[in-house]
Amino acid sequence: MSTQLPYRPCVGVVLANEDGLIFTGERIDTPGAWQMPQGGIDEGETPEAAALRELEEETGLPAHLVTVVAQTPDWVYYDLPDHLIGKVWKGRFRGQKQHWFLLRFQGVDTDINITKHDHEFARWRWSTPDQILSDIVPFKREVYDQVIAEFQEKL
Repeated sequence: MSTQLPYRPCVGVVLANEDGLIFTGERIDTPGAWQMPQGGIDEGETPEAAALRELEEETGLPAHLVTVVAQTPDWVYYDLPDHLIGKVWKGRFRGQKQHWFLLRFQGVDTDINITKHDHEFARWRWSTPDQILSDIVPFKREVYDQVIAEFQEKL
């Protein structure tokens, strides 16, 4: 039963540029699904270190090109839809508990390189909050809505 499975500890990154637009990438494995950078926390890693590592892995941006502006005060949870339980993360998790960070981009667009490491995104763009909520997979929409609302006045 999925309710007996734990949540995967994870971080998410809201990378905002000077215009208040947010980095989103279109997933290679799910064309049409756009998301913000996110990923698991390694054993012994702090959430902030994980956020900066995931940012670098997914966008090619080193930590010196961003400023940490804010973070969610608590974990934000979501459950996988039934058809994905047992198929992702080797079937070990029911969903994710995420700690989110708002990072301000200090570089230029040409600093972004989505193919530098693990190539998770087919392409990227700067998006408005409304575009993000429209383009995220439905089971993550509530999390994205909560996170964007949390950081809205700092965008």
